[in-house]
Amino acid sequence: MKKPAALYYTGCEEHHYQPHFLDACSLCQRPLAHNHDIFMYRGDTPFCSQECRQEQIEMDEANERKWKIASSKRSSRTKTETPTKETDANKAVRNGTVAVA
Repeated sequence: MKKPAALYYTGCEEHHYQPHFLDACSLCQRPLAHNHDIFMYRGDTPFCSQECRQEQIEMDEANERKWKIASSKRSSRTKTETPTKETDANKAVRNGTVAVA
């Protein structure tokens, strides 16, 4: 049985072959052609076309906007939940050293 050239070149047996990160597009999983451009994003994420890369960029930006909105909602909620000075005056406070093991 003849091994494919890529497996022979890397010296890997067929059952031990680990795919390289530049073997397929990160979005559509289409195999990347060895004699064609590979479009990279964020350093180590390969894409087969500008369209796939742009779609990933847009998804990342949308997720980042959602995260920022959720984060700002959480921080505004904690600001309103913090006790006011009037309620702080009624609380007992212990001063001293705390040891943590």
